[in-house]
Amino acid sequence: MPKLPKKPFPSREEIVAFIAREREEAVKSGAAQPDKIGKREIARAFAIRGDDKILLKKILKELELEGAVQRSRSGLHEAGALPQIVLADILSRDRDGELIAVPAEWDEALGPTPRIIVFAPKRPRQGFPAAGIGDRALLRVAPLRETGGPAYSGRVVKLLSRAVKRVLGVFREDPRTRGGRITPVDKKQRDKEFIVSEADRGEARDGDLVSVETLERGRFGQPVAKVRERLGSMNSEKAISLIAINIHSIPDLFRPETIEASEAAKPARMESEGFRREDWRSLPLLTIDPTDAKDHDDAVHAQHDDAPDNPEGFVVTVAIADVSYYVRPGGALDREALDRGNSVYFPDRVVPMLPERISNDLCSLRQGEDRPALAVRMRIGRDGHKLDHSFFRVMMRSAAKLSYQQAQDAIDGRPDETTGPLLDSALKPLWQAYDAVKIARGKRSPLDLELPERKILLKADGTVDRVLTPPRLDAHKVIEEFMILANVAAAETLEAEKSHLIYRAHDEPSVEKINALSEFLATIGIKLAKGQVLKPMQFNEILAKVRGSEHENVVNEIVLRTQAQAEYVAENYGHFGLHLRRYAHFTSPIRRYADLIVHRALVRALKLGPGGLPELSREHLAEIAARISAAERRAMAAERETTDRLIATFLADHIGATFQGRIAGVTRAGLFVKLAETGADGFVPAGTLGSDYFAYDEAHHALIGSRSGESFQLGDAVTVKLVEAAPFAGALRFEMQSEGKARVGKAGARKPGPARGISRTTRPKPAGRRARK
Repeated sequence: MPKLPKKPFPSREEIVAFIAREREEAVKSGAAQPDKIGKREIARAFAIRGDDKILLKKILKELELEGAVQRSRSGLHEAGALPQIVLADILSRDRDGELIAVPAEWDEALGPTPRIIVFAPKRPRQGFPAAGIGDRALLRVAPLRETGGPAYSGRVVKLLSRAVKRVLGVFREDPRTRGGRITPVDKKQRDKEFIVSEADRGEARDGDLVSVETLERGRFGQPVAKVRERLGSMNSEKAISLIAINIHSIPDLFRPETIEASEAAKPARMESEGFRREDWRSLPLLTIDPTDAKDHDDAVHAQHDDAPDNPEGFVVTVAIADVSYYVRPGGALDREALDRGNSVYFPDRVVPMLPERISNDLCSLRQGEDRPALAVRMRIGRDGHKLDHSFFRVMMRSAAKLSYQQAQDAIDGRPDETTGPLLDSALKPLWQAYDAVKIARGKRSPLDLELPERKILLKADGTVDRVLTPPRLDAHKVIEEFMILANVAAAETLEAEKSHLIYRAHDEPSVEKINALSEFLATIGIKLAKGQVLKPMQFNEILAKVRGSEHENVVNEIVLRTQAQAEYVAENYGHFGLHLRRYAHFTSPIRRYADLIVHRALVRALKLGPGGLPELSREHLAEIAARISAAERRAMAAERETTDRLIATFLADHIGATFQGRIAGVTRAGLFVKLAETGADGFVPAGTLGSDYFAYDEAHHALIGSRSGESFQLGDAVTVKLVEAAPFAGALRFEMQSEGKARVGKAGARKPGPARGISRTTRPKPAGRRARK
């Protein structure tokens, strides 16, 4: 048989053009997500075989480094390209009156934020609201090849929130005019005040938190506002979290039909709607949660495996509250749960995804009470690897409700009257199974960043009592590892059943971030080749090299910032941080809508009775994934800002005090310092650092004095003095009390910092223009 002639190797331009063409074809076909485009697909298209694949790999890596293409969860695509479904904010109109939007999130390392021209729907649906400036929406986008204008066109898939010209602020009464002024609580508007006339103040009283509508400017150019809603006194115990709830438009009051549906719900029975649950009420499952937990949605059990094919192995069972039985697709409970996306946790309150009748009663795995659950039984080998697993829909009865500390104390030889009888039969097998799982985890080597979580304890009046860092116990790790195993099992089962699902995915770091990390590591003597593809294991090795050294904190900070943000997706691209190929959230359906979707998918795929996932396209699931990812980011921002405001209020009485901390961020404008005791973040303007000119050194993540060589670098331990606190905005301003470190100058000589006293009695000269930007 004659040998086929070898095709010419494609040029770099042809490879880029092929990637772009495949993306466009996917958009035209209406696919919810484009098929993955990688080395294999390119090699197949151009008939590249044998050793030529090595050359192809080298060219693709060069194209990435040059910024011609970008690698993400869906494979290779043109640099800066957007996915087909985008969460976007509509910001303005162009000259022709068309709406212009930008992605709600964009990595500036990929270049300028792409603009999207938003076209009206081809066939407007009755009752479908038209989008406007300030709205947030899901858009289906397609690239535009014309130059000089927006890079994409888009059409509204779903309008998520409507723009309201409203500001949240504190009302201060003016006795002369009977009106007053509004001081915004938003950090970005803290220097702005709005004038309110007597006629527009409504029922607002001095010191009230109010929601106002901004009006046209007054006669003297001052911004004017009208009070729309009095939200309560800033002296009330829940005012701080109320600010975040209103700023981020977090739904905190359930709709009447949702409450009605929750109150009408009846406890699940062993047999209903033609399906009978398995009876697991005699299995001594345990709930292990924080001491102050109000709902308990997961329970665990472990025992030695008697099967001959698993010597010294274990059977681990994870049972999760069966929320899908009560919250049916399309019902009032379901619609509101999707709007909320997740529960939001503040120090003084919880804004739940589901009403208390569901979350704290019918679906809470209370000790000694019958509760419906979806359970997975996993066989674990002595080396920690999962041999197999099976899912069941059961009726269970928790044998005990334990706290993490309570379970840990029992294992450490201090059992109490509750844990004593359970120690040998229930707790020790859990720890033994965990010891085995740790072996497999070590081989998998997930990203091992130690990120301590601070907890704010409040007094009875809602003010801060103290801030502490709870210890990280083995009890936490036991539950965490078993939940990860259950999540993996759920994803594996649904993939095997060829079922659509929502994955929890985490992308690998971008080439740009890896290169920035490489440049920094080179400054402290750690070599990392540019363009190197890093796995979590390599990151762990970097962290191990600096552990206990002066560089430990700064390297931990930069490695953390190198990572991408996890999200929910309908098209899997793996979980980089956990080093897992497939992962889906299954273990918290009370507080996360993604888990509820996975429960419904399992119920349908395994024919486990009522409440299964209806027929949904992958495109529809992609829309849901984008919505709940946005809700998660909204919750994280609200929780973080509330913590900032509470601590700023707590520290407002400590103006002039000095604190220990570390530099947590460096910009041209100055330094962000995180205090050691409270975790509070504050700012040190560059202009207050001293009489030297402090320039921003991006490679070193530092501000460096141009004459002295004195340096303030990310991760440095410093002492600062609190000079200003703005509680409503959650903003703190510090003055540096520490001397900077001496750094190696350009000529190679070490330059000592200037001799400066700790107490600065004279106002320093402002830094140069670059340092103040």
